[in-house]
Amino acid sequence: MTDTASAETSGAVTGGLRTVLRLEGLALFIGMTLLYYIWDGDWLVYAVLFFMPDLSFAAYLSGPRFGALVYNSVHSYLAPVAIMTSGFATASPLILSIAMIWLAHIGFD
Repeated sequence: MTDTASAETSGAVTGGLRTVLRLEGLALFIGMTLLYYIWDGDWLVYAVLFFMPDLSFAAYLSGPRFGALVYNSVHSYLAPVAIMTSGFATASPLILSIAMIWLAHIGFD
């Protein structure tokens, strides 16, 4: 079996698309971290909250299917973008900071 065939059967993204996805993640990480810096956010808060989404990995203790569902949901753009939107709507610096850190984490992953 060739490397390409094993990648296709495993569902792994390869080639140019993989590069684009990695660059997209890097842009999100840098963009949100830069925005947090411009926002004059507290770096201790950033450091503490940055890896919080990875706590969702504990959901795997309930089984692989449930763990994957929770982990992948927490690493989706849906919730942090909704939180960021509500942060702008309410002009809440804390909510915006949480959303920026969460999105930076997703980009880093």
